[in-house]
Amino acid sequence: MKSLFDADAYSEIRSRMDNLNENSERLWGKMSVGQMMRHCQGPFNIMLGKNDYGMKPNWLAKVFFKKSLYNDKIWRKNLPTAKFLKETEPRDFNQEKAVLEELLVEFESRKGQEEWNPHPGFGYFTKEQWGKMQYKHLDHHLRQFGA
Repeated sequence: MKSLFDADAYSEIRSRMDNLNENSERLWGKMSVGQMMRHCQGPFNIMLGKNDYGMKPNWLAKVFFKKSLYNDKIWRKNLPTAKFLKETEPRDFNQEKAVLEELLVEFESRKGQEEWNPHPGFGYFTKEQWGKMQYKHLDHHLRQFGA
C-alpha cells in the first residue's frame, strides 16, 4: 500500500482530487462529492489531534479491523461507515475541498514527525501505518467518484 507520507503518493492524491468538481457523480454509495470531501477530513482530524469524535477504545475493532486500515488489500465498495463520520447533510464541495486541502498541507508539513498520538478507537499506529491508512482511505473515496 502506498503511503501519503511518500511525495509521489501525496502528489497523486492531490492531482486526483483536482479532477473532481461539484458535479462529479458517485459510482457507488450514498454520499455526494461534497459529503465525501467532508467525510475524508475525519481521519486527518483524528491523526492531527483536532477531534476525537467521542471515540472510545474498542478491542473488537483493534482485533478484527485495525490491520485492514493499512494493509495492501483495497477496500470493497459500499463498506459501512462509522456513525461519527457519516455525512447526511448537504455539503458545499468547494468549501469542503478547501478544508480537506488545508488538512493535507498540515499533514504534509508534519511528515518528519515520527511519534503520533494514539487513535482514540484503535490505539497506536506507527508513522508508516498512519501514512498507509490515510492514503488508503482517500484512494477508496476518490475511486468512488472515478478519480
